[in-house]
Amino acid sequence: MPEEVFYLLCTGELPDEKALTTLQEDLKSRSEVPSYVWDTIKSLPEGTHPMVILSIAILSMQRQSVFCRKYSEGMRKGDHWETTLEDALQIIAKIPSIVAGIYRMRVVYKKRILSDPYRDWGGDFAHMLGLEDPDEEFPNLLRLYMVLHSDHEGGNVSANVGRIVNSALSDPYYSLTAALNGLAGPLHGLANQECLKYVQSIEEKFNGVPSEDELKEYVWATLNSGRVIPGYGHAVLRTTDPRFTALLNFGKRVCPYDNAFRIVEMLFKVVPGILKEHGKAKNPWPNVDAASGSLLYHFGMTRFDFYTVMFGASRILGISAQMIMNRGLFLPIFRPKSVTFDWLKQEISKPSGSKK
Repeated sequence: MPEEVFYLLCTGELPDEKALTTLQEDLKSRSEVPSYVWDTIKSLPEGTHPMVILSIAILSMQRQSVFCRKYSEGMRKGDHWETTLEDALQIIAKIPSIVAGIYRMRVVYKKRILSDPYRDWGGDFAHMLGLEDPDEEFPNLLRLYMVLHSDHEGGNVSANVGRIVNSALSDPYYSLTAALNGLAGPLHGLANQECLKYVQSIEEKFNGVPSEDELKEYVWATLNSGRVIPGYGHAVLRTTDPRFTALLNFGKRVCPYDNAFRIVEMLFKVVPGILKEHGKAKNPWPNVDAASGSLLYHFGMTRFDFYTVMFGASRILGISAQMIMNRGLFLPIFRPKSVTFDWLKQEISKPSGSKK
């Protein structure tokens, strides 16, 4: 479950039953969202992007920051991690209600669904989103989705931005908002949307699921036009993303006959070989984005501009854990060195292969 993974990221160990129950009860005790947050969400202009609404909602709660208050009172450096944890728990506890509320109030224009205190963090999140789910599988997808997207080393934009802002001792409300704003950029947070759009373009082209030969021809046409295959390749991984495999296995169990999911499966079968033959991809294997969007769509979440919000909700877990760890390690403020134009000219003028 997502809360178990948060515990793991903070401590290096999975919680036992007692520790998990304690964490879940703690999150429940903090989960009530202040009324002014709902007023803020309602007051934003029509057409405001859901990511903007999420950022503003989190930032509106900054006045409750324990880190900020304790720091102004002269908090010891050794206590920074504890007050960072306190703020992070407050945010994590409220995120399911806030995200689900944004979806209900500002995306599908329906009434908010209140939290169910007897559900776990992910199950309650799914409950409050209110999607049609006769087989009760959406909570399982949401738990899996949140776990798989929760943490992804420190070099991606959202994690890096969150750590940089937090290194200035900005509290988690400021830092997580900054991280989400980085995630909103199309090169970071829109990947699963682009993958789903590509899958839907295939379904539209062939009025359903194509044959393997038709799909190969379509993929080659994409590459020959100078475009890439969304969801394939990764900046770090050089093999099939295990997160993709987990989502693929979920889809095989839950929606094996869904057209979009069938196309995702077929792409996995044909694209790596084509990319190897094409010869330009360092990594021809799928990443997590190749499957995540199609599964959200299957359960009725059809507004693409909300997918980044779901991504952001999961990233809050991992980025929070990184901030807690960084404050516990007393890491200094990020301060990269600068270079001059003369240095740039010298580097550019060096023969290829000699640049360092």
